[in-house]
Amino acid sequence: MTVTSEPVVVTGLGATTPLGGDTATTWQAMLRGESGIRVIEEDWAAELPVRIAGRLRQEPGELLDRVRARRMDRCEQIALIAAREAWADAGRPEVEPERLAVVIGTGTGGVLTLLGQDDVLEASGVRKVSPHTVPMLMANGPAAHVSIELGARGGAHTPVSACASGAEALAMGLDLIRLGRADVVVAGGTEACVHPLPIAGFAQAKAHSTRNDDPAGASRPFDTGRDGLVIGEGAGVVVLERAGFAAARGARPHAVLAGAGVTSDAHHITAAHQDGQVRAMRLALSAAGLAPADIAHVHAHATSTQLGDLVEARSVAGAIGTHPSVTATKSMTGHLFGAAGAVGAIAAVLAVRDGVVPAVRNLVELDPEVGLDVVAGTPRHGRVPAALANAFGFGGHNASLVFTAAG
Repeated sequence: MTVTSEPVVVTGLGATTPLGGDTATTWQAMLRGESGIRVIEEDWAAELPVRIAGRLRQEPGELLDRVRARRMDRCEQIALIAAREAWADAGRPEVEPERLAVVIGTGTGGVLTLLGQDDVLEASGVRKVSPHTVPMLMANGPAAHVSIELGARGGAHTPVSACASGAEALAMGLDLIRLGRADVVVAGGTEACVHPLPIAGFAQAKAHSTRNDDPAGASRPFDTGRDGLVIGEGAGVVVLERAGFAAARGARPHAVLAGAGVTSDAHHITAAHQDGQVRAMRLALSAAGLAPADIAHVHAHATSTQLGDLVEARSVAGAIGTHPSVTATKSMTGHLFGAAGAVGAIAAVLAVRDGVVPAVRNLVELDPEVGLDVVAGTPRHGRVPAALANAFGFGGHNASLVFTAAG
């Protein structure tokens, strides 16, 4: 293993979200400003204070073998679907198994299995509990399934850092390649926790929007009328490669993952802290060898909470300045928690590749305290030589990624 200074390129993209069952569909929906937030129709939601969520546009069962799908938690299913797309998009690289690694982050892992099988245990007893319960609920399950699918023997890792998990996965993938431990890394995040308990918990914490009568207008990052996040589900996965390895096989990169910064606040279990966010962005810039003025675009974490959006706005202004265009695609997908950082990274990659930034949906009146150049109304076209994507999580986890144009 030899430490390398070669660039690390993004050669594959995969996603399944409330906006679409693949990356292209999701991206086009973002550019159109669509919403994936809908009313929860199931009976279990009837008595909840919140009855809206970002549900997957395409059910994973439509794409997976039925027998295999029954032995996987929903978060595992969608991680595998996104990984398959990313792997195909990268051209299915021929790489030694020992030089291929997987890093798939998640915030809650197989929580639907955990809660569902607990209900089975209480209602029907031990004999009715599924023998597949443990591999379905374990947080490393998504990474394990992807590594088995691809034959990856260079390590299968699982960052569990709340809403920073997916971005931390990409940062870890970057490290694995630069440290000479892998030539190719499949990295991303997954989450599927639309369930009464998480929804009730966010509602009790006054962190979830209660716009039950206006699902599409509920997630409002940076808007004066924002009243909380909207829970969502989805997965985002990218293929990272050592630039020399990608070039040797004729791959065409979407972008370069130029740098990453990961910090912890050591401040509060839920409250965001400006210092940790600023340090993450500055570390990412330093690792990329860029100055703040080089960043043309920021994909904000921006969950649509009153305090969180303001803290991030101040952090961006402090670390980078007020010149970049800023977007927040959670206004369309909802908050995908462990997958949010990976899906946000994909949006940043596509902004760099295509030279267009999606507008923030539901931005009717920009909060005057935000003080950033937030894209509203229609997408903004123009060259994006470098973009930064943020992801911050409960527990004080901060991750920032810098992407630059390829070639």
